[in-house]
Amino acid sequence: MELQVLPLEQSRPRPQNESNLTFGKQFTDRMFVMDYLTGRGWHNARIQPYGPFVLDPAAMVLHYAQEIFEGLKAFRRPDGKIALFRPMDNMRRFNRSASRMCMPEVEEEFLLHAIKELIRLEANWVPRAEGTSLYIRPTMIASEPMLGVRPADQYLCYVILCPVGTYYKGGLAPVKIWISDHYVRAAHGGTGEVKTGGNYAASLLAAREAAAKGYDQVLWLDAKEKRHVEEVGSMNMCFLFDGKLLTSPLHGTILDGITRRSVLTLAHEMGLKVEERALTVEEIFDGAERGLLTEAFGTGTAVVISPVGQFTYRDRTVKLGDGQTTGPFTQRLYDTLTGIQYGRLPDPHDWVELL
Repeated sequence: MELQVLPLEQSRPRPQNESNLTFGKQFTDRMFVMDYLTGRGWHNARIQPYGPFVLDPAAMVLHYAQEIFEGLKAFRRPDGKIALFRPMDNMRRFNRSASRMCMPEVEEEFLLHAIKELIRLEANWVPRAEGTSLYIRPTMIASEPMLGVRPADQYLCYVILCPVGTYYKGGLAPVKIWISDHYVRAAHGGTGEVKTGGNYAASLLAAREAAAKGYDQVLWLDAKEKRHVEEVGSMNMCFLFDGKLLTSPLHGTILDGITRRSVLTLAHEMGLKVEERALTVEEIFDGAERGLLTEAFGTGTAVVISPVGQFTYRDRTVKLGDGQTTGPFTQRLYDTLTGIQYGRLPDPHDWVELL
Protein backbone atom coordinates (compact mmCIF):
# COMPACT_ATOMS: atom_id res chain seq x y z
CA MET A 1 0.00 0.00 0.00
CA GLU A 2 1.28 3.46 -0.89
CA LEU A 3 1.79 5.95 1.92
CA GLN A 4 0.85 9.52 0.96
CA VAL A 5 2.25 12.55 2.77
CA LEU A 6 -0.15 15.49 2.60
CA PRO A 7 1.16 19.06 2.87
CA LEU A 8 1.35 20.83 6.22
CA GLU A 9 0.34 24.46 5.95
CA GLN A 10 0.82 25.59 9.55
CA SER A 11 2.89 24.22 12.43
CA ARG A 12 1.63 23.99 16.00
CA PRO A 13 3.59 25.70 18.80
CA ARG A 14 6.15 23.40 20.41
CA PRO A 15 6.75 23.22 24.17
CA GLN A 16 9.13 25.91 25.36
CA ASN A 17 10.14 24.14 28.59
CA GLU A 18 10.63 20.41 28.07
CA SER A 19 11.27 19.82 31.78
CA ASN A 20 7.60 20.68 32.46
CA LEU A 21 6.00 18.44 29.85
CA THR A 22 2.76 16.87 31.02
CA PHE A 23 1.51 13.50 29.82
CA GLY A 24 -1.04 13.48 27.02
CA LYS A 25 -1.75 17.20 26.74
CA GLN A 26 0.01 18.40 23.60
CA PHE A 27 0.17 16.79 20.16
CA THR A 28 2.40 17.14 17.14
CA ASP A 29 1.73 18.70 13.73
CA ARG A 30 0.86 15.51 11.86
CA MET A 31 -0.88 12.17 12.28
CA PHE A 32 -1.17 8.96 10.30
CA VAL A 33 -4.60 7.78 9.09
CA MET A 34 -5.90 4.92 6.95
CA ASP A 35 -9.38 3.61 6.17
CA TYR A 36 -10.93 0.15 6.07
CA LEU A 37 -14.03 -1.09 4.25
CA THR A 38 -15.19 -4.69 4.16
CA GLY A 39 -14.53 -6.07 0.68
CA ARG A 40 -11.86 -3.48 -0.03
CA GLY A 41 -9.55 -3.80 2.95
CA TRP A 42 -7.20 -1.13 4.24
CA HIS A 43 -6.67 1.80 1.86
CA ASN A 44 -5.96 5.54 1.59
CA ALA A 45 -2.99 5.48 3.96
CA ARG A 46 -1.74 9.00 4.54
CA ILE A 47 0.18 11.28 6.84
CA GLN A 48 -1.87 14.43 7.21
CA PRO A 49 -2.05 17.50 9.45
CA TYR A 50 -3.26 16.75 12.97
CA GLY A 51 -6.92 17.60 13.36
CA PRO A 52 -10.39 16.39 14.33
CA PHE A 53 -12.32 13.66 12.55
CA VAL A 54 -15.89 13.99 11.29
CA LEU A 55 -17.88 11.03 12.63
CA ASP A 56 -21.52 10.21 12.04
CA PRO A 57 -23.52 10.29 15.32
CA ALA A 58 -24.34 6.63 14.65
CA ALA A 59 -20.68 5.61 14.33
CA MET A 60 -20.53 2.19 15.95
CA VAL A 61 -17.55 3.02 18.18
CA LEU A 62 -19.79 5.49 20.02
CA HIS A 63 -22.47 2.88 20.74
CA TYR A 64 -20.78 -0.53 20.91
CA ALA A 65 -17.21 0.36 21.91
CA GLN A 66 -15.33 -1.32 19.08
CA GLU A 67 -12.02 0.41 19.80
CA ILE A 68 -8.42 -0.61 20.46
CA PHE A 69 -5.16 1.22 20.95
CA GLU A 70 -1.46 0.81 21.68
CA GLY A 71 1.21 2.83 23.44
CA LEU A 72 4.93 3.01 22.71
CA LYS A 73 7.64 5.65 22.85
CA ALA A 74 10.40 7.23 20.80
CA PHE A 75 13.52 8.23 22.74
CA ARG A 76 16.05 10.93 21.93
CA ARG A 77 19.56 9.56 22.48
CA PRO A 78 22.64 11.51 23.57
CA ASP A 79 23.95 11.49 19.99
CA GLY A 80 20.68 12.99 18.74
CA LYS A 81 19.39 9.80 17.13
CA ILE A 82 15.82 8.62 17.75
CA ALA A 83 15.10 5.10 18.99
CA LEU A 84 12.01 2.91 19.33
CA PHE A 85 11.79 0.16 21.96
CA ARG A 86 10.44 -3.23 20.82
CA PRO A 87 7.97 -1.60 18.40
CA MET A 88 7.05 -4.80 16.54
CA ASP A 89 5.81 -6.26 19.83
CA ASN A 90 3.28 -3.42 19.93
CA MET A 91 2.20 -4.07 16.34
CA ARG A 92 1.59 -7.75 17.14
CA ARG A 93 -0.37 -6.92 20.30
CA PHE A 94 -2.42 -4.40 18.31
CA ASN A 95 -3.49 -7.21 15.99
CA ARG A 96 -4.26 -9.56 18.89
CA SER A 97 -6.52 -6.87 20.32
CA ALA A 98 -8.15 -6.38 16.92
CA SER A 99 -8.87 -10.07 16.58
CA ARG A 100 -10.50 -10.26 20.03
CA MET A 101 -12.70 -7.22 19.28
CA CYS A 102 -13.75 -8.55 15.83
CA MET A 103 -11.85 -5.79 14.05
CA PRO A 104 -9.66 -6.12 10.94
CA GLU A 105 -5.99 -6.79 11.49
CA VAL A 106 -3.40 -4.46 10.00
CA GLU A 107 -0.25 -5.34 8.09
CA GLU A 108 2.21 -5.04 10.96
CA GLU A 109 5.26 -4.15 8.87
CA PHE A 110 3.35 -1.42 7.02
CA LEU A 111 1.95 0.14 10.18
CA LEU A 112 5.42 0.24 11.74
CA HIS A 113 6.82 1.72 8.53
CA ALA A 114 4.13 4.43 8.63
CA ILE A 115 4.89 5.20 12.28
CA LYS A 116 8.59 5.56 11.52
CA GLU A 117 7.88 7.90 8.61
CA LEU A 118 5.56 9.96 10.80
CA ILE A 119 8.23 10.28 13.50
CA ARG A 120 10.86 11.26 10.94
CA LEU A 121 8.61 14.08 9.77
CA GLU A 122 7.94 15.11 13.38
CA ALA A 123 11.53 14.61 14.59
CA ASN A 124 11.71 18.13 16.03
CA TRP A 125 8.94 17.15 18.45
CA VAL A 126 11.01 14.39 20.06
CA PRO A 127 12.16 16.13 23.27
CA ARG A 128 15.74 16.16 24.48
CA ALA A 129 15.41 16.84 28.22
CA GLU A 130 16.26 14.09 30.72
CA GLY A 131 13.43 11.57 31.16
CA THR A 132 11.31 12.89 28.28
CA SER A 133 10.13 11.01 25.20
CA LEU A 134 7.62 11.06 22.36
CA TYR A 135 4.56 8.96 23.18
CA ILE A 136 3.02 7.11 20.21
CA ARG A 137 -0.66 6.14 20.22
CA PRO A 138 -1.88 3.82 17.41
CA THR A 139 -5.68 3.52 17.55
CA MET A 140 -8.48 1.80 15.64
CA ILE A 141 -12.18 2.70 15.84
CA ALA A 142 -15.37 1.43 14.20
CA SER A 143 -16.60 4.34 12.06
CA GLU A 144 -19.56 2.75 10.25
CA PRO A 145 -22.87 4.55 10.95
CA MET A 146 -25.13 1.71 12.10
CA LEU A 147 -27.29 0.98 15.14
CA GLY A 148 -27.07 -2.76 15.52
CA VAL A 149 -24.93 -5.06 17.64
CA ARG A 150 -22.51 -6.62 15.17
CA PRO A 151 -18.93 -6.05 14.02
CA ALA A 152 -18.68 -2.93 11.89
CA ASP A 153 -17.79 -2.95 8.19
CA GLN A 154 -15.92 0.37 8.27
CA TYR A 155 -12.95 1.43 10.43
CA LEU A 156 -10.37 4.16 10.95
CA CYS A 157 -6.81 3.37 12.02
CA TYR A 158 -4.73 6.35 13.08
CA VAL A 159 -1.57 7.27 14.99
CA ILE A 160 -1.01 10.44 17.01
CA LEU A 161 2.15 11.63 18.77
CA CYS A 162 2.61 13.45 22.05
CA PRO A 163 5.82 14.80 23.66
CA VAL A 164 5.78 13.70 27.30
CA GLY A 165 7.63 13.92 30.56
CA THR A 166 7.27 11.43 33.40
CA TYR A 167 3.82 9.90 33.93
CA TYR A 168 3.76 10.79 37.63
CA LYS A 169 4.69 14.32 38.63
CA GLY A 170 6.97 12.98 41.35
CA GLY A 171 9.04 10.97 38.86
CA LEU A 172 10.56 7.77 40.23
CA ALA A 173 8.99 8.13 43.67
CA PRO A 174 7.06 5.38 45.50
CA VAL A 175 3.30 5.49 45.01
CA LYS A 176 0.51 4.57 47.39
CA ILE A 177 -1.77 1.74 46.26
CA TRP A 178 -5.35 1.05 47.34
CA ILE A 179 -6.46 -2.57 46.92
CA SER A 180 -10.12 -2.80 45.87
CA ASP A 181 -12.24 -5.71 47.08
CA HIS A 182 -15.46 -4.31 45.65
CA TYR A 183 -14.85 -3.28 42.06
CA VAL A 184 -13.65 -5.75 39.43
CA ARG A 185 -11.75 -4.84 36.29
CA ALA A 186 -11.86 -8.11 34.33
CA ALA A 187 -12.99 -11.74 34.53
CA HIS A 188 -11.92 -14.93 32.77
CA GLY A 189 -13.34 -15.04 29.27
CA GLY A 190 -13.64 -11.27 29.08
CA THR A 191 -11.46 -8.65 27.44
CA GLY A 192 -9.00 -8.01 30.27
CA GLU A 193 -5.96 -8.85 28.13
CA VAL A 194 -7.09 -6.53 25.33
CA LYS A 195 -5.94 -2.93 25.06
CA THR A 196 -9.42 -1.54 24.57
CA GLY A 197 -10.98 1.58 26.02
CA GLY A 198 -13.77 -0.25 27.86
CA ASN A 199 -11.27 -1.81 30.27
CA TYR A 200 -10.03 1.62 31.25
CA ALA A 201 -13.52 3.09 31.50
CA ALA A 202 -14.40 0.28 33.92
CA SER A 203 -11.54 1.36 36.18
CA LEU A 204 -12.43 5.04 36.49
CA LEU A 205 -14.86 4.96 39.41
CA ALA A 206 -12.52 2.96 41.63
CA ALA A 207 -9.61 5.20 40.60
CA ARG A 208 -11.61 8.30 41.52
CA GLU A 209 -12.49 6.88 44.91
CA ALA A 210 -8.86 5.90 45.50
CA ALA A 211 -7.69 9.42 44.58
CA ALA A 212 -10.22 10.92 46.98
CA LYS A 213 -8.70 8.78 49.74
CA GLY A 214 -5.18 9.99 48.85
CA TYR A 215 -3.96 7.00 46.82
CA ASP A 216 -2.21 7.03 43.44
CA GLN A 217 -3.53 3.80 41.92
CA VAL A 218 -5.96 0.89 42.40
CA LEU A 219 -4.72 -2.69 42.57
CA TRP A 220 -7.28 -5.09 41.14
CA LEU A 221 -8.02 -8.55 42.49
CA ASP A 222 -9.36 -11.57 40.64
CA ALA A 223 -13.09 -11.51 39.92
CA LYS A 224 -13.87 -14.97 41.31
CA GLU A 225 -12.38 -15.00 44.82
CA LYS A 226 -11.23 -11.39 45.15
CA ARG A 227 -8.04 -12.59 46.83
CA HIS A 228 -5.37 -12.83 44.15
CA VAL A 229 -3.51 -9.82 42.80
CA GLU A 230 -3.90 -9.08 39.10
CA GLU A 231 -2.71 -5.65 37.95
CA VAL A 232 -2.94 -1.92 38.56
CA GLY A 233 -5.03 0.19 36.19
CA SER A 234 -2.08 1.43 34.13
CA MET A 235 0.59 -1.11 35.08
CA ASN A 236 1.48 -4.75 35.51
CA MET A 237 2.66 -5.50 39.06
CA CYS A 238 5.86 -7.18 40.24
CA PHE A 239 6.88 -8.17 43.77
CA LEU A 240 10.31 -8.96 45.21
CA PHE A 241 9.18 -11.73 47.55
CA ASP A 242 11.44 -14.08 49.47
CA GLY A 243 14.32 -13.46 47.06
CA LYS A 244 12.22 -14.10 43.93
CA LEU A 245 10.49 -11.79 41.49
CA LEU A 246 6.79 -12.65 41.37
CA THR A 247 4.21 -11.39 38.91
CA SER A 248 0.68 -12.47 38.00
CA PRO A 249 0.45 -14.99 35.15
CA LEU A 250 -1.09 -14.17 31.78
CA HIS A 251 -4.41 -16.01 31.81
CA GLY A 252 -6.64 -13.61 29.89
CA THR A 253 -7.47 -11.02 32.53
CA ILE A 254 -4.34 -8.83 32.50
CA LEU A 255 -2.39 -7.09 29.78
CA ASP A 256 0.62 -8.82 28.25
CA GLY A 257 2.83 -5.86 29.01
CA ILE A 258 5.92 -5.29 26.85
CA THR A 259 7.71 -3.54 29.71
CA ARG A 260 6.70 -6.49 31.91
CA ARG A 261 8.34 -8.91 29.47
CA SER A 262 11.51 -6.83 29.40
CA VAL A 263 11.69 -6.62 33.20
CA LEU A 264 11.30 -10.38 33.59
CA THR A 265 14.15 -10.94 31.13
CA LEU A 266 16.42 -8.42 32.87
CA ALA A 267 15.61 -9.79 36.34
CA HIS A 268 16.53 -13.30 35.23
CA GLU A 269 19.82 -12.03 33.82
CA MET A 270 20.52 -10.28 37.12
CA GLY A 271 20.41 -13.68 38.81
CA LEU A 272 16.92 -13.45 40.26
CA LYS A 273 14.50 -16.35 40.07
CA VAL A 274 11.37 -15.25 38.22
CA GLU A 275 8.01 -16.83 38.99
CA GLU A 276 4.64 -16.08 37.40
CA ARG A 277 2.30 -16.57 40.33
CA ALA A 278 -0.48 -14.41 41.68
CA LEU A 279 0.10 -13.28 45.26
CA THR A 280 -2.86 -13.12 47.62
CA VAL A 281 -3.69 -10.04 49.64
CA GLU A 282 -2.76 -11.98 52.78
CA GLU A 283 0.68 -12.77 51.36
CA ILE A 284 1.32 -9.09 50.63
CA PHE A 285 0.60 -7.94 54.17
CA ASP A 286 2.06 -10.93 55.99
CA GLY A 287 5.09 -10.93 53.71
CA ALA A 288 5.77 -7.24 54.30
CA GLU A 289 5.43 -7.62 58.07
CA ARG A 290 7.75 -10.65 58.12
CA GLY A 291 10.33 -9.05 55.83
CA LEU A 292 9.68 -11.43 52.92
CA LEU A 293 8.12 -8.77 50.67
CA THR A 294 10.86 -6.17 50.35
CA GLU A 295 10.01 -4.31 47.13
CA ALA A 296 7.09 -3.92 44.72
CA PHE A 297 6.74 -1.95 41.51
CA GLY A 298 4.51 -1.46 38.50
CA THR A 299 5.65 -1.72 34.89
CA GLY A 300 4.26 -0.07 31.77
CA THR A 301 5.17 1.98 28.72
CA ALA A 302 3.91 5.22 30.23
CA VAL A 303 5.42 4.80 33.71
CA VAL A 304 8.36 2.54 32.73
CA ILE A 305 8.83 1.37 36.35
CA SER A 306 6.90 2.81 39.28
CA PRO A 307 7.98 1.79 42.80
CA VAL A 308 5.30 1.12 45.42
CA GLY A 309 5.77 2.46 48.93
CA GLN A 310 2.47 1.51 50.54
CA PHE A 311 -0.49 -0.86 50.18
CA THR A 312 -3.86 -0.33 51.85
CA TYR A 313 -6.61 -2.95 52.01
CA ARG A 314 -9.77 -2.21 53.96
CA ASP A 315 -8.52 -0.83 57.29
CA ARG A 316 -5.03 -2.30 57.01
CA THR A 317 -1.94 -0.48 55.68
CA VAL A 318 1.59 -1.73 55.21
CA LYS A 319 4.68 0.13 54.02
CA LEU A 320 7.64 -1.25 52.10
CA GLY A 321 10.77 0.12 53.72
CA ASP A 322 10.08 3.68 54.84
CA GLY A 323 7.40 4.05 52.15
CA GLN A 324 9.29 6.91 50.52
CA THR A 325 12.49 5.37 49.15
CA THR A 326 12.86 3.38 45.95
CA GLY A 327 14.23 -0.10 46.64
CA PRO A 328 17.71 -0.97 45.30
CA PHE A 329 16.51 -3.71 42.94
CA THR A 330 13.71 -1.52 41.55
CA GLN A 331 16.20 1.29 40.99
CA ARG A 332 18.64 -1.07 39.27
CA LEU A 333 15.93 -2.35 36.92
CA TYR A 334 14.82 1.18 36.11
CA ASP A 335 18.37 2.33 35.41
CA THR A 336 19.06 -0.70 33.22
CA LEU A 337 15.84 -0.50 31.21
CA THR A 338 15.99 3.26 30.62
CA GLY A 339 19.72 2.95 29.93
CA ILE A 340 18.94 0.58 27.05
CA GLN A 341 16.08 2.76 25.79
CA TYR A 342 18.09 5.98 25.77
CA GLY A 343 21.31 4.37 24.52
CA ARG A 344 23.37 4.77 27.67
CA LEU A 345 23.76 0.98 28.00
CA PRO A 346 24.29 -1.83 25.46
CA ASP A 347 21.26 -3.56 23.94
CA PRO A 348 22.13 -7.27 23.93
CA HIS A 349 18.58 -8.34 22.98
CA ASP A 350 18.20 -6.05 19.93
CA TRP A 351 15.14 -4.47 21.53
CA VAL A 352 15.95 -1.03 20.10
CA GLU A 353 15.31 0.14 16.54
CA LEU A 354 16.97 3.36 15.40
CA LEU A 355 15.21 5.60 12.92
